[in-house]
Amino acid sequence: MLLTKNSDPDHIRPLATREFDQIRRLAYDTFGLDLKDGKQELVSARLRRLVLASGLRNYHDYYRHVVEDRTGAALASMIDALTTNHTSFLREPDHFRFLKDQVVPKLVNRKWIDIWCAACSTGEEVWTLLFLLDDAFPGVKVHVEASDISNRALHTARAAIYAAESVRGLPPRWHQKYLERGSGKEDGCYTVPPAWRSRVEFHRINLVEPFSWTRPFPIVFCRNVMIYFDRATQQKVVAGLFASLEPGGYLFVGHAESLTGVRHDFEYIRPAIYRKPLRGKP
Repeated sequence: MLLTKNSDPDHIRPLATREFDQIRRLAYDTFGLDLKDGKQELVSARLRRLVLASGLRNYHDYYRHVVEDRTGAALASMIDALTTNHTSFLREPDHFRFLKDQVVPKLVNRKWIDIWCAACSTGEEVWTLLFLLDDAFPGVKVHVEASDISNRALHTARAAIYAAESVRGLPPRWHQKYLERGSGKEDGCYTVPPAWRSRVEFHRINLVEPFSWTRPFPIVFCRNVMIYFDRATQQKVVAGLFASLEPGGYLFVGHAESLTGVRHDFEYIRPAIYRKPLRGKP
């Protein structure tokens, strides 16, 4: 749709309370995002570009445009605009130390290790997990299923191109084995070579909708996403994560998150780490 000559930021009516309520209800119903009171200015700023790009004059018309778009593209763009994709390599390092020291030894006899990174964002967590597990299990096939709801974040994760400062803190042997310097337009960056990218499969998954895997995982990382959900949505997501783990499997959530107040059958291990009980145990 072409922009009208008056379609500039000054001609878009401010986001009204009723329009904010429409948008936050849509966000909650479709992907569980709980936009609290006080987020009106944030929503307005993040969606303003999409209102302009659609050639619209106000947020109510934009809301109708998203709802009536049968392709789902407008909703996907709204999700990309409203979700936060902040991550980094080796973020919350206590988790990776625990993974290496406490979980890896229990998997030593496996010929295949398949794990799920359930909110992979732009991919730094995915590659951290792949590098750590491959480094711990030379000769063992390590595969990562990675998912996110944001198409924009998944595009970056698949490309696996990162600025030099992003990978500066990684172990030197990881640089030598798993990364290569970019060239051309990627000069000054580092990339994950195709041989390692083939160990990861990316999916667009909405955690508040039904999902299932053909096999359970020994490890699931789902960090720093449930802080955006209310208690009822957390309940639903945690149940899905529990079902995706094998007995004895570990769930890692963000350090700012907790399952306190959420009904679940996990065993508490330590802050932000939970374990699915072995068969026969309560």
